[in-house]
Amino acid sequence: MTAAGVASVPAQRPERRQLAEAFAAVRTRLGLVAVLLGVVGLAWWSTADRMAGMDGGPGTHLGALGWFLGVWVVMMAAMMFPSVAPTVALYSRMTRRRGLAGPLLFAGGYLLVWSAAGLAAYGGFRLGRELLGADLAWHRGGRWLAGGVLALAAAYELTPLKEVCLTKCRSPLGFLLGTWREGPRGAVEMGARHGAWCLGCCWALMAALFALGVMSLAWTALVAALIALEKTLPWRRVATWGAAALLLALAVWLVAAPDSVPGLTVPGGHKAMMGAMMK
Repeated sequence: MTAAGVASVPAQRPERRQLAEAFAAVRTRLGLVAVLLGVVGLAWWSTADRMAGMDGGPGTHLGALGWFLGVWVVMMAAMMFPSVAPTVALYSRMTRRRGLAGPLLFAGGYLLVWSAAGLAAYGGFRLGRELLGADLAWHRGGRWLAGGVLALAAAYELTPLKEVCLTKCRSPLGFLLGTWREGPRGAVEMGARHGAWCLGCCWALMAALFALGVMSLAWTALVAALIALEKTLPWRRVATWGAAALLLALAVWLVAAPDSVPGLTVPGGHKAMMGAMMK
């Protein structure tokens, strides 16, 4: 063997090592994507199962706190994981530790923020019922409140705060570089911070879901689609202005002719009574 040939053998080893590391990283990311997709699929199945017959339209009773939080967390995983998956996958690529523990802790921190938001929503809902009671009945102030929430959600879509929060959600690399923390605790903290930006971006859309029927699978799917489009569509302003127009149209339609809104269960109507009989 020539001297040049001998010299080329050790030179190939680092290249093979780098190639093996690259393949290992790809396998880890593919495994993570498979896990996230599996979680999303199971979450949507569980959400559909738990919501069956529960849709009472705007103002649907939320049940006991423990039951609601269980449904809420699963529903957030189903709605949010598709749009947060690019950030989690990029975190998996950037982290020094191999395996799925870090990314899953990141996702867990993300869900902690949305769990706190669900707890706050539950408390606000119960407090409103206690203080206003019959004034929130559908044929009194309930319809106008639901329409007002939808109109507020439409207006928020066009605010500077929405723009700032959406920018953070649409820029995974910038977010991770600006908030990087090492270790398991750092993964949870970064996930929680990303969840906070996501909450700032999407809280009005979630309020719109309550106004339309939080236990409705159809409205849940619509809001999830709007969230995903806003975070992934290349034309950001098209997505936000389109969402605002849709929410405003729903607000006017719900107040003017609620019985004709497709998929809307009007409290006290035929569909609501049939759903109550199925429980």
